Amino acid sequence: MNTHQEGGSTNLDAAIESLLNVEKQMRLANDVAGTRKAVIDIVELCYKAGAWKTLNDQIVLLSKRRGQLKQAITAMVQKAMDYIDLTPDMDTRIELIKTLSSVSAGKIYVEIERARLIKRLAKIKEELGQIDEAADLMQEVAVETFGSMAKTEKIAFILEQVRLCLDRQDYVRAQILSRKISTRVFDADPSKEKKKPKEGDNIVQDAPADIPSLLELKRIYYELMIRYYTHNNDYLEICRCYKAIYDIPSIKEDPAKWIPILRKICWYLVLAPHDPMQSSLLNATLEDKNLSEIPNFRLLLKQLVTMEVIQWTSLWEFFKDEYENEKNLLGGALGDKAAEDLKLRIIEHNILVVSKYYSRITLKRLADLLCLSFQAAQCLDPTRALEIEHLGKLPGSGEFPRRQRNIFLTW
Repeated sequence: MNTHQEGGSTNLDAAIESLLNVEKQMRLANDVAGTRKAVIDIVELCYKAGAWKTLNDQIVLLSKRRGQLKQAITAMVQKAMDYIDLTPDMDTRIELIKTLSSVSAGKIYVEIERARLIKRLAKIKEELGQIDEAADLMQEVAVETFGSMAKTEKIAFILEQVRLCLDRQDYVRAQILSRKISTRVFDADPSKEKKKPKEGDNIVQDAPADIPSLLELKRIYYELMIRYYTHNNDYLEICRCYKAIYDIPSIKEDPAKWIPILRKICWYLVLAPHDPMQSSLLNATLEDKNLSEIPNFRLLLKQLVTMEVIQWTSLWEFFKDEYENEKNLLGGALGDKAAEDLKLRIIEHNILVVSKYYSRITLKRLADLLCLSFQAAQCLDPTRALEIEHLGKLPGSGEFPRRQRNIFLTW
């Protein structure tokens, strides 16, 4: 048995030696096609013999040969990449990926291949539960500088970098990476886009079959941004992200998809602090005809634009079931602080209403209107922000001077 193995090994070595001599002759003669064929034959020979260690050694050796042609290295790396999924075990697969990655490092003509190799290795690390190592690996590659990589593949790569940063709770780096993608790129019409045959000296390659379409990437991008903004409880930005997903044609065509998203838009609009952007989005959403499919939420938004005091207790009683039901729908629950923030937003709305109709009010009356205890009304942040002049002079009363009413908007 050992004699048979030794004989097989000797035959392989002899065959490789013969092909190396052919490769040398072709390389020195500057014969691109011949050199490329020779290196591919060596790689194929090692694969067919199942000699994975020899394959790795030959890849390194061929890449380091003096005056090695770029086309030969590119062909060798691409051919060896076809065998990654055919490796007998995980260790062999990782070793082959690492070898190809080290060979292609620093070589612009195989930068796309190296990016794909790093992505595959990061995927393996993630499956093994090594999230930090996977994130660090992905951050080694700056695909935004690759001229010959397809736009969709670049976006997909950066989104993978963002996702891994979010998984390891590195929110600062996730934000930095997400800024590499301009949201305007998602609005481009691929059919109308003129294809440039060249970008620099490189022909732009087609994206692999497993890369999602531009609209699918748009959805993934905004879902990742929702995860980022949820960490900061930035309700208005979360709402804008859901609005962008809602506007995707494939979502708008299917009520089963857009109804849960429109519900989320309504909730986050209510949770967002009052400002011009929130007000604009609120009015735009109210004009949406699809809102008639979820009348309860139309009622909720209508209450916010009507300058009347909202009774918190009756509102919560009416919408509590809808609020609790969100955890069973797309996007999950609204967050730990959402119920508490919802009450604050209703108080904010009520104070705006009170400031419009009253120039002078006792704190007891204010507390009644806001559905708060007298002590809670005394502790209100907006009351302090208003710097009410007479609050100290007239016990139990407050005044809304005209010149200070607009300060409400800052709360």
